[in-house]
Amino acid sequence: MHIGPITLKNNVIMAPMAGVTDRPFRMLAKRLGAGLAVSEMVTSIPGLWKTDKTVRRGNHQGEPGPIAVQIAGAEPTMMAEAARYNVDKGAEIIDINMGCPAKKVCNVAAGSALMRNEVLVGQILEAVVNAVQVPVTLKFRTGWDADNKNAVRIAQIAVESGIQSLAVHGRTRACGYTGAVEYDTIRAVKSAVSIPVVANGDIDSAQKAAEVLAYTGADAVMIGRAAQGRPWLFREVVQYLQDGTLPPPPGYAEIRDIVLHHLADLYDFYGEAQGCKIARKHIGWYVKQLPEGELFRQRMNLLTDAGSQHQAVHQYFDTLMTQSGHA
Repeated sequence: MHIGPITLKNNVIMAPMAGVTDRPFRMLAKRLGAGLAVSEMVTSIPGLWKTDKTVRRGNHQGEPGPIAVQIAGAEPTMMAEAARYNVDKGAEIIDINMGCPAKKVCNVAAGSALMRNEVLVGQILEAVVNAVQVPVTLKFRTGWDADNKNAVRIAQIAVESGIQSLAVHGRTRACGYTGAVEYDTIRAVKSAVSIPVVANGDIDSAQKAAEVLAYTGADAVMIGRAAQGRPWLFREVVQYLQDGTLPPPPGYAEIRDIVLHHLADLYDFYGEAQGCKIARKHIGWYVKQLPEGELFRQRMNLLTDAGSQHQAVHQYFDTLMTQSGHA
């Protein structure tokens, strides 16, 4: 998989997810097989670049490359400046967000709302491409709603503007994250352009990834929500796409070690107090399908220091291993 001059180690990519794909989670995803992990959405508003939230979202210290930063906004000049700013801070790929369906993003005409203004789309894409020397990619949806689907036209505008790769979430903005994914539309986009196309939407297993690639003709898959609490999904997809086999599922001991490593990174990245709070949602995802997982999640939500959380994770998984008779 190539994005301009950059070669990815495979064609399995972690989707940018606000509040999820921070540096600890990106590094975990890459360690478990993802060929690329895109940052959380970074604002194009200069006055917010120095805020703790934006600074942290742009922190890639120690993260293996390539570094991909997603920017969001609706004004071409500001988006160009945001691209330059993030490249100066180490971004090797700039991704433009035209896929976020969140009201607070769409209400300021950013994210997927941009798809309603094709002229502005072209202006933004050209401004960003011309502003930086690194590859620029675009993530977008199939359209605004069922009556306004223009993904193929947006894709063509992107190619004309110099975009190097496209990621298509196979739903309209109105659909949010529910309803059937329009793999037909992703297929149509791929047929209409010569640059790489990444398929996104409800890819939750290695077999599904293979089916989507075969049906759409896409060059890569992008996985988002399915990797929450299941980051080993990346290595499963990578291996299955390579040779048609699956690695053994992780046992309790490996899941415990992944969780503890993830928590340690969160404490280090955010500080203990905030790290403990952020750890709670990840714990909930990790144990969602495990025995007594809901009770453990509730217990973890009451713990406020790293030592207590660490000890609780050890005790929970030790109990699972004892009760099951294997690791």
